[in-house]
Amino acid sequence: MSKSATKFTAKLDNLLEQIYPQGDIPALRAEILDAFWPEGTGYRTRARPPGNNLWDETDTLVITYGNSIVDGVHKPLDLLRHFLEENLAGVISGVHILPFFPFTSDDGFAVTDYRSVNSALGSWSDINRIAEEFKLMSDLVLNHVSSFSNWFQDYRQGKPPFDRFFFEASPEDDLSEVVRPRTTPLLRKVDTAMGERHVWCTFSHDQVDLDFSNPEVLLEFLRVMRLHIDHGVRIIRLDAVAFLWKEIGTSCIHLPQTHAIVRMMRLLFDYASERAVLLTETNVPNAENLSYFGNMNEAHSIYNFSLPPLILHALLNGTARELNRWQMAMPPAQLGCAYLNFTASHDGIGMRPVEGLLSQKETDAIVDTVRSFGGKVSMRSLPGGGEKPYELNITWYDAMAGTVEGADEWQFERFLCSQTIVMALEGLPAFYIHALLGTPNDLEGVEKTGINRAINRHRWDYDELRARLTDPESTQARVMAALKARIAVRVKQKAFHPNATQFTLHLGEDLFGFWRQSLDRAQSVFAIHNVTDREIRMPVLSINLIGGEQWIDLLSDEFIDAASGEIVFAPYQCRWISNRH
Repeated sequence: MSKSATKFTAKLDNLLEQIYPQGDIPALRAEILDAFWPEGTGYRTRARPPGNNLWDETDTLVITYGNSIVDGVHKPLDLLRHFLEENLAGVISGVHILPFFPFTSDDGFAVTDYRSVNSALGSWSDINRIAEEFKLMSDLVLNHVSSFSNWFQDYRQGKPPFDRFFFEASPEDDLSEVVRPRTTPLLRKVDTAMGERHVWCTFSHDQVDLDFSNPEVLLEFLRVMRLHIDHGVRIIRLDAVAFLWKEIGTSCIHLPQTHAIVRMMRLLFDYASERAVLLTETNVPNAENLSYFGNMNEAHSIYNFSLPPLILHALLNGTARELNRWQMAMPPAQLGCAYLNFTASHDGIGMRPVEGLLSQKETDAIVDTVRSFGGKVSMRSLPGGGEKPYELNITWYDAMAGTVEGADEWQFERFLCSQTIVMALEGLPAFYIHALLGTPNDLEGVEKTGINRAINRHRWDYDELRARLTDPESTQARVMAALKARIAVRVKQKAFHPNATQFTLHLGEDLFGFWRQSLDRAQSVFAIHNVTDREIRMPVLSINLIGGEQWIDLLSDEFIDAASGEIVFAPYQCRWISNRH
C-alpha cells in the first residue's frame, strides 16, 4: 500500500472510530469504499489539496424547482433547460435544481425514492442534459424520508435492514433541550410489526428522521451520492444536515458525530476523480453555521445564512450599521472553502441566523414590515415552551416594496441594490429564480395549499413568462435585464473571485462598502452601496484610490477622479470603482 493510500485509510478509520466506536472498523471501511466507489470505479492516489481552483469569478448559480416553469404540455425539466439556454447561458454557470425525486410533501423534501427522477418533471436523461451545459447542484435530503416511502413501509413491517433505519424515542424521554425548527410535535406514534413505536420527526410527521447510528443508513446515502455524481452532479447540498445525529438528553443539533460524518464525506470527495463540491445547509446562528467549514476538512461551501436578514434589515431601515458590524467580524473563508451568498431562496428568510446580531426590537420591526408587504411569518417551538419567528415568507422583490416607514417608489432600485451586494461579496453568488424574475407574492398559492412557503414558490406558465420577458415595461423584463447586465460585468472581474481579498470599508451608516482585490493583486474594486432612499455624497478620500491609475465605476462607466472632492450616490445606487476594466 502506498504512503498516500495508507494516509487515506488512517484518516477514514479515525473518522469511523469517532462515528461508530463499537463497529468493526476494517469491515466498515471496506463497505464505505464499495458504496462510494463500486466495482469498476476508483479513486485518486493522492488527495486533492485545498485550493482556490474549484471555482472562480465566472461562477454564479440560479436556484429553481424542476417545475418552476410549466406549460401543461412539455416536461418541466425540458422547459427549464430551454429557459436557461435562452436567457441565462453565458451569464449563469450553474443551476441548483431543488429535489427532483418522487415525493409526498414539502415540495420535494419528503422523498419516496432517492434513485428516481419524479416522472412529472422528466427523467435522468433530462437531468443529464442540463448537467452537460451547467454546473449542476442536487439535494441529498439525508435527515429524513417520506413516511410513504418503501423504506418506512418496510420499517413498519419489520423488514431488515429497514427495521433499524429510523430514529425512535419514547414520550417519557427528556426531550426538553431538543432544538426545533417547527412547532409540530416531535414524535409520531406508529404501529409496526414490532409493536407501537414513536418515531422522530424534526420537520413534519410526513418526514421521518433516519437513524445514522446504524451504519447501513450512511452506506445507503453514499450509494445515492455516487449515483448523483455519475449523473453529472458536481455540487451536492446536504439538506438539514445539522440535525443528522440524535442523542436523547441533548440538543440533537451539531453533535460531534454529525461533524465527523461531514468530514468523512469531504474525505471521499477529496479522493474522488470528479471535482465535486460539498455544500452544507444549516439555517442556524452565525457561529454555528461557520463551524461546518471545520478545519478546511468539512464543507467546501456553506450558505451565508446571516446575509439575507441583515441585508433586509439594512434596506428596510436605511442603515448599514448592523451589516457593517457583522461583516467586519466575518472571517475570510479558509483555503479551499467559499461562502454561498444569496438573499432569496425556496424557503423563507431565516431569522435564526441573526440571533445575537439584531435586537428583539429590530427583529420585531422587520417582522411587522414584512407582514405589511403581504408576507407571512412561520414560527418555531422553543425549549421549555413558547414560540419565536423562524422565517419570513415573502418574495424578495415584494420584501423590497418599501421601508419600515411603508411602501414607496424605490422598490426596483432597492431590490437591485440588494442583489448587487450579493454579487460583490466574497463568495459564490446564488439567485433564486423568483428573484431573477421579480416574482410577486403568490397569495393564491398560500390560500390553496395552506403553506406559508408557497408564497415564494410560484409556478410560471411559460407562455405568460416569455410574453412578459419580451415586454420591456414588465417587472420581469426589467429585473432580469438589470441583473443579467450586472452579472455580466461581475464575471469579468478577477477581484470578484470567490476567495479574493475583502476588507470592510468604514463609510458610515448610509453606505455599505468593501474593498476586493484579485488573487494576483492586479485589480482592486471598491464595491459601495447606498442603502438609503436619499442622495449620499462620499468624500473621495474615504477610499484609497491609488494615484497614477485610472479609476472607473464598472456599473455606470463613469470615470472617477481621485483628486475630486466627492462621489455622489443616488438613492440605492451601487458603484464598483475599479482600476481595471
